[in-house]
Amino acid sequence: MPSRVIDLNADLGEGVGDDPAMLELVTSANVACGFHAGTPSELLSTCREAVAAGVRIGAQVSYPDLAGFGRRFMDVAPADLLADLTYQIGALRALAESVGGAVEYVKPHGALYNAIVHHTVQAGAVVDAVASAGLPLMCLPGSEAERLALDAGLGVIREAFADRGYTAAGTLVPRSEPGALVTDPDAVAARVVDLVQTGRILAVDGSTVEVSVDSVCLHGDTPGAVEHARRVRTALAAAGIGVRTR
Repeated sequence: MPSRVIDLNADLGEGVGDDPAMLELVTSANVACGFHAGTPSELLSTCREAVAAGVRIGAQVSYPDLAGFGRRFMDVAPADLLADLTYQIGALRALAESVGGAVEYVKPHGALYNAIVHHTVQAGAVVDAVASAGLPLMCLPGSEAERLALDAGLGVIREAFADRGYTAAGTLVPRSEPGALVTDPDAVAARVVDLVQTGRILAVDGSTVEVSVDSVCLHGDTPGAVEHARRVRTALAAAGIGVRTR
């Protein structure tokens, strides 16, 4: 039995990337809910494939931003954001249950994910929606969302990113800035192993960031995503680290 284990997750159902191949390599699938990507047919198919692969399903909720792929901040009123998120979770739940699955957690996507690191009002709306659904929240360690979720008694799945650059403050480097993406598959694999073994990750300025992590994200739309995932699985196995949900 491995002494250490880690969950690997990927953003799927977005109509980009090779979802079937990723489902062979990850243990959790953050399935889009139609607000930033994914048609009902695509989402149903992704849920069906996740169930067949024995992969945990999470609802990846977003701002209503199909044109921007959910990567643009939106100043949504808390009541409207709560309604949007409740709608998305419910829709994906219905799709997952129709193929014998279940939504087991919620992960915000893109700009919403980044906003609730510091935006207390929107973080509160996210936590309220997740609490109403009775599910754990997948979020960035040290974020407002994590703090509010813990205060509300919610389960929290602390997440790190295999292929994204980190600032010295432990937040993600904006995609518009240099160092936002890590594209070398060997570098991605090495940083995941180091993260799981040490609880630390290297920031873009060369400093070291302490990270408490339950799950590592491998973005399904990153160039070479499947190869990244394969290298990560191989490197984790070589280091004696198991891969499963936590």
